[in-house]
Amino acid sequence: MAAGAVLEHGGGLLLVCNRRRGGTLDWSTPGGVIDATDADVLAGLGREVEEETALRVTEWEGPLYRVTARSLDLGWVMRCEVHRAVVFEGDLLVDDPDGIVVDAGFYAADEVGEVLAECFRWVREPLEQWLTQRWVPADARHFRYDVRGTSLDALEVVHATER
Repeated sequence: MAAGAVLEHGGGLLLVCNRRRGGTLDWSTPGGVIDATDADVLAGLGREVEEETALRVTEWEGPLYRVTARSLDLGWVMRCEVHRAVVFEGDLLVDDPDGIVVDAGFYAADEVGEVLAECFRWVREPLEQWLTQRWVPADARHFRYDVRGTSLDALEVVHATER
């Protein structure tokens, strides 16, 4: 299970730049894998946000949406919940102990699409929809994707309902 965080401040959305295996870079919201030692999803998400950005979330709402991406060729399934940070404190500082997050910043809504252009469709599309439609957690949505292919540079990603 993974989780992502929507943090907004001063009219901008917090995005982090991730260095992937092979040295490629992509942007996403902060978050990551929820560990078995985390008390629950929000505890794990809070830990991830603090590790990646030094910001400490003290109040959450959500989830805003859930994402399931299923690889039809490699046999993996990724499940993610995305929650909104209602209250957080601290100063933005990138010092990720895992060495994955290498940059971060707050981006205006009209910049998010361009910054996220290189990230996976299952990351970009739900976030862009939430940014334009702003539904509340009571109306949380579930986005499902099927993934075909065996290498990152040649993946075909479709909504599971587009089959």
